Amino acid sequence: MKNSQFFRSTAGITLMAAALIVLPFVAALGGQAWVRILDFAILYVFLALGLNIVVGLAGLLDLGYIAFYAVGAYTWALLASPHFGLHLPIWVILPIGGLLACLAGVVLGSPTLKLRGDYLAIVTLGFGEIVRIFLNNLNAPINVTNGPQGITLIDPVTFGDFKFSGTTQIFGIALSGPQKYYYLLVALAILVVIINLRLQNSRIGRAWQAIREDEIAAKAIGINTRNLKLLAFAMGASFGGVAGGIFSAMQGFVSPESFSLIESIMILAMVVLGGMGHIPGVILGAVLLSILPEALRYGVGPIQMALFGKMLVDPESLRMLVFGLALVLVMRFKPAGLWPAPERKRESGEIQQVTAK
Repeated sequence: MKNSQFFRSTAGITLMAAALIVLPFVAALGGQAWVRILDFAILYVFLALGLNIVVGLAGLLDLGYIAFYAVGAYTWALLASPHFGLHLPIWVILPIGGLLACLAGVVLGSPTLKLRGDYLAIVTLGFGEIVRIFLNNLNAPINVTNGPQGITLIDPVTFGDFKFSGTTQIFGIALSGPQKYYYLLVALAILVVIINLRLQNSRIGRAWQAIREDEIAAKAIGINTRNLKLLAFAMGASFGGVAGGIFSAMQGFVSPESFSLIESIMILAMVVLGGMGHIPGVILGAVLLSILPEALRYGVGPIQMALFGKMLVDPESLRMLVFGLALVLVMRFKPAGLWPAPERKRESGEIQQVTAK
């Protein structure tokens, strides 16, 4: 019995690893744009897993999470571009970006410890907008962020003489820049998932879940809710800071427009749609909500041409309409998410039975 389970798990891991290795080459058949879409899907997995700590585990509604993404992105942009003449390596910039985002999480969490629900959501929303406006206007009297023009000519990720930009021949195989970033992001994503699994199954993770279910009861059994809520904000923010640094290196350009409120709402939708507090579900929600809109963007136009011979509705408008309708239907029929945690699935089923009676 144990041998068969080991064989099945080993075979499953092997197949998944093979699929991840081959995936960027399959996507490249449709053009490098699809490989970049895969790269951004993995970045959204980082962000969704970070927000899942705050929302899914600790139960703190955060609508300003994109601010930590911006902190990480601008940290890389300022320390690896001609803007200040600094070109620091990745192992220096990424820890700094993660640490600054972590401090920003503590700054956000400190004044919101007594807030809950809608009030917490409004404060965090305001924090995200303050950071974006701050970046947009910090070009005078000292030009720090270059204002709305953004920062250009940002260095790509580099390990020695190996650059992740441009095409490189490795063992006779030509790897484009997006393909090289894909493998880097997959390696980082595996590390992020392992950290999240360890956190969720630790004493800290169980304490977060206790706070989420009933903060008063958690205090009564001796849990330091203040420190643990601050830790949730800090830990979640650090993942956003790391993702922002990689985003900046991939793009080679950052501006405040990339960190709008809609991005925070999208990341929250990924967590809720996939299944709050359930790491596989959050990953599924992030992948679906990052790839599905792009698939609709490329597919809506040809479908209209095939059916009607002309474009009746602008692809961008129809894409968002279909996307929004899909979200409504999923929340209507799967309120606990597409892949909820077992306990949430059980609770949802019990609630539906009571409602039916």
